[in-house]
Amino acid sequence: MVVLAASICTKGGKAVISRQFREMSRARIDSLLASFPKLIPTNTQHTSVETPDVRYVYQPLEDLYIVLITNKASNILQDIETLHLFARVVSDMCRSADQREILKNSFELLGAFDEIVSLGFREQVNLMQIRSVLEMESHEEKIQEIISRNKEAEAKEELKRRAKQLEMQRREQQRRTAAGGGGGGYLGSGPTGYSPVPQRFDAPTAAPVRTASPAPSSLRAPAFKGSGMKLGSKKTKQAELLDALGGEALISEDMSVPTTPAVTSTPQLALAKESRGSLPAVTPGSIHIATKEHLTLTLSREGGLESLELKGDMNLRVSDPDFSRIKVTLLPAPSEFGSELQFKQHPNVGKFVANKDRIIALKDSARGFPVNQSLAVLKWRYSGKDESYVPLSINCWPTPSNDGTCEVNIEYELENKNVTLYDVVITIPLPAGSYPTVASHTGDWQLDPSSHSLEWSIPLVNAEERSGSMEFSIGGDDIGAFFPVRVAFIGQGNTVGVRVASVVRADSGEELEFSEDATVTTDEYLVV
Repeated sequence: MVVLAASICTKGGKAVISRQFREMSRARIDSLLASFPKLIPTNTQHTSVETPDVRYVYQPLEDLYIVLITNKASNILQDIETLHLFARVVSDMCRSADQREILKNSFELLGAFDEIVSLGFREQVNLMQIRSVLEMESHEEKIQEIISRNKEAEAKEELKRRAKQLEMQRREQQRRTAAGGGGGGYLGSGPTGYSPVPQRFDAPTAAPVRTASPAPSSLRAPAFKGSGMKLGSKKTKQAELLDALGGEALISEDMSVPTTPAVTSTPQLALAKESRGSLPAVTPGSIHIATKEHLTLTLSREGGLESLELKGDMNLRVSDPDFSRIKVTLLPAPSEFGSELQFKQHPNVGKFVANKDRIIALKDSARGFPVNQSLAVLKWRYSGKDESYVPLSINCWPTPSNDGTCEVNIEYELENKNVTLYDVVITIPLPAGSYPTVASHTGDWQLDPSSHSLEWSIPLVNAEERSGSMEFSIGGDDIGAFFPVRVAFIGQGNTVGVRVASVVRADSGEELEFSEDATVTTDEYLVV
C-alpha cells in the first residue's frame, strides 16, 4: 500500500489539516480535496471512491471527513484499517471533532500522522505506542534533572557554609581589633573614628597590645583557622560557587552565630531521628520498655518462604528508684503463631512457667532492677519456615511480550496485623540499558542510577492500607533480570506479638504506668 496523503477536510472539500507522505504540491492536494465531495455517491454506504489517478478512502467525522488519498494499486483492506487508526488517534487527542478543536491540536495530530505512516507506508504501531511516543517522556532526562538539582542544592549548602565561616572570621577579627586597640573611638581613621575591617586578615607575629583587664572574648581561640579571603587573579572556590548559582544572594539567610555556642547533642539526636525514619517518637516514662526485632528473610518468587531468621530483645529502663521493684506481664502468645519461638531470660530474671502468664521479674523479690540503666531482660529467636511470621508478602510477576518488552506487575500485602510498617522501600533490579514506563503505582517511585534499579517507596502500610501494586513495562524479556527484589522498612510493633500487658509493683501489686517502644527492622528481606 502507498498512502499519498492523510487529510481532514470539510464537507465542501476545504482542507483543515493535511499531511503529504510523497512529493505533492499544496495546489495538487487542494485540487484533489476540492473534487472529493463531488465524487461521493448519494445514499450509499461505501467508504471509498476512485478516480482515474487516485483512490479516496474516507470516514465521516461529525461535520468533517477524514480522508486517505492512495494510489489505485493499494490494498483497500489495509487502507481501511489504517483509516480507522487515524480516526481513533483524532478521537483520542481531540475532545470534539469540530474544526476549531482540530486546528487547536493540529501540531500533535500531524506528529501522530507521521508515526502511523512513513514515506507512504504503514508502520506497525498501535494507539498506545503512538501515545507513548508523543508524550516524549525520557527517563534518562529525568535522572539528569535529578542529578542537576542535587548538585545545585549541594552548591547552595556549600555557599551558605562558606558565607557563615567568613562572617564568623569577620566577627573574630573585629573582636581582636577591639581588644588590641582598646576601643575604636581613639584609633579610628575616619571622620567618625570607625576603623574599617580589612578584607585580608593575617595572624599577627607579635602578641597584640592588651589593656590591663583584657576582655574575655579576646582570650578565646578563633572558631575557624585560615587566611580569610585572598585578593588576586586566581578564582576562589566561593566565586565558582557564585557563578554556578547565577549570583544568587543569600541575604535572606540569618548568618549570625552566637558568641558562646550552646553545647547540645544535636548530631546524636539527628542520628537517632534518621535511624527511626518516619516511626512516631515515644517519650520515655519512669518505666520504659524497648523491644527491637530484626528480620532476615528470603521469599520465593513462585510463592512460599525459603528461610527466615528472627531475633528480638527487650530492654527495661527504670529512672525512678521508687519503681525498681516491679513485675512486667506480657500479653498472651497469639494463637496464630507456632511454638518454635525460643526465649532466653537474663540470669537474674526468673524463667517463664509453662501454661502460665509470661512474667518478667527478678528471682530475688527483695531486690530491684538497676536505676537509670538499660537492662536486657529478655531475648527471643526463631529460625525456620513458618509463614505466619512473615510481615509483608511480595508478588513480582514479569510477563514477556512478543515485541521484546516485558510487562511487570508487582504487589505487596500486609500479612501480620501486629505491625505497622513505615518507609517501605521495594527495590526491583532492571535489565541493563532499559528504563521503565510506569502505568500505575501506589506511593512514589524513582530510579537509582548507581544500581540501575527502580525504588518503589510506600510511606505507610497498616491494617487500613494493607496492600498496593505497581505496573510498568520495560525493554527485555529475561524475567530473571528483575530478581532479587529487596525490601526494607521500619515497623512499629513486632512480628511475634511480644508486647507488654501491664507493669505492677512486686510487693503490693499496684499497677504502674509505663512507656513502650516496639520496633522491627530488616537486616535482609529478599524475593529470589
